[in-house]
Amino acid sequence: MPMKGPKILVEPPGPKAREFIERDSRITSPSLTRTAPLVGVEGEGSFVKDIDGNVYLDFGTGIAVASLGHRHPAVVKAIEDQLKKVIFVNSHDYLTVPYVELAERLAEVTPGDFPKRVFFGNSGSEAVECALKLVVAHTKRPYIIGFIGGFHGRTAGALPFTTTSPAARRYFEPLFGSTMVHAPFGYCYRCPFGYKGPEECGFACLDYLEKWILARVAPPDRVAGIIFEPIQGAGGYIVPPDGWLRRLEEIARNNDIPLIDDEVQTGLGKTGKWFAVDHEGVVPDVIAISKNLAAGLPLGACVGRSELWDWDPGAHENTLGGNPLACAAGVAVVETIKKENLLERARSMGAYLKGRFVEMMESHEIIGDVRGRGMMIGIELVKDRKTKEYAKQERNDLIMEAFKRGLLILGAGPSSIRLAPPLTLSKEEADEGLRIFEEALKAVELKHGYRS
Repeated sequence: MPMKGPKILVEPPGPKAREFIERDSRITSPSLTRTAPLVGVEGEGSFVKDIDGNVYLDFGTGIAVASLGHRHPAVVKAIEDQLKKVIFVNSHDYLTVPYVELAERLAEVTPGDFPKRVFFGNSGSEAVECALKLVVAHTKRPYIIGFIGGFHGRTAGALPFTTTSPAARRYFEPLFGSTMVHAPFGYCYRCPFGYKGPEECGFACLDYLEKWILARVAPPDRVAGIIFEPIQGAGGYIVPPDGWLRRLEEIARNNDIPLIDDEVQTGLGKTGKWFAVDHEGVVPDVIAISKNLAAGLPLGACVGRSELWDWDPGAHENTLGGNPLACAAGVAVVETIKKENLLERARSMGAYLKGRFVEMMESHEIIGDVRGRGMMIGIELVKDRKTKEYAKQERNDLIMEAFKRGLLILGAGPSSIRLAPPLTLSKEEADEGLRIFEEALKAVELKHGYRS
């Protein structure tokens, strides 16, 4: 029987979940942030079942990981078929068929009609680190420019460019020496220069990058790359205004600086295109991919122009990256997106969801902004729409109220909700998620004294 839900049998967290939460608190790293007290034991399609039998509608998909839904049959079959052949062959000493087949498919669907090369790691952070090392090795330049509010990972190389908050960086300074530079992102709802929109400012944040950072701090002939997220993920699902990405590409090209596109969260269909930069026709030099690449198995990919890969043998390797099981799953993911026309589905269903949340703003003043592309939707909560004061506690309470009712959602930024439902989400599931979300929102407004 297919898993159906949402269905709350025991008020969460139930007795079995509480037992595991206690065990977890004694044995695992305290650095792990738990969004909700979920102990997941099964997943199918748009649903996750916990250890007490409660079934949740998953609008977070593990931060955009289970984009095809949980245990998509095509992915399960690909893993099972590969499991019968070989589980592991060291990819830097030898070759495997899935490694090459997935690399060829990624070279095909990533932007740019030019020769490319691919390196596989185990995560988004590793994909980013490969990209950073690649451009530094190629250009022999020290500086990397990133954007405030960006998230690129927590490993030592990626961490310098993660600026969603100070928490991940505190106590780990110095990071990347003195060669990291941060520029303001196109976050128009909270413009750092005080403008009301791109029509008024003319992309002042990119003017600052070009006229101040490149002119006075990090001269172009010393900049190895500019790394960016086309939609900032952990920062709050922040979508820059139309034309912003093209202008960024123009600055990079005019100054002969490699452009690194971090599509770890946005890539492979989440926005309704293969990659988020495709919405503006931007062609980066390097792309970092992970999360939904192998439908939950550990896999990250760095894809870049062939001419950049001029480093020596042994300059960058790993043992477990490009595992045959993960790569076989990745091939199935790419083929399933094509076969089931999931790019169009993401565009249409995403537009429906976003439209409904925009309608919700009319009767809920706690919603300050709704933004997104495709099945990536950000909802920013504020105490007051005029002052835009962050509604941090209200956001956290909303996550828990939704959880208690059987809906999984995730936070991002100081007071935003990020929604990344599976590309396979049905209209009925979407409507049920919307119903629970608004019900939970009303409970939060009542608790905190908001008008609705």
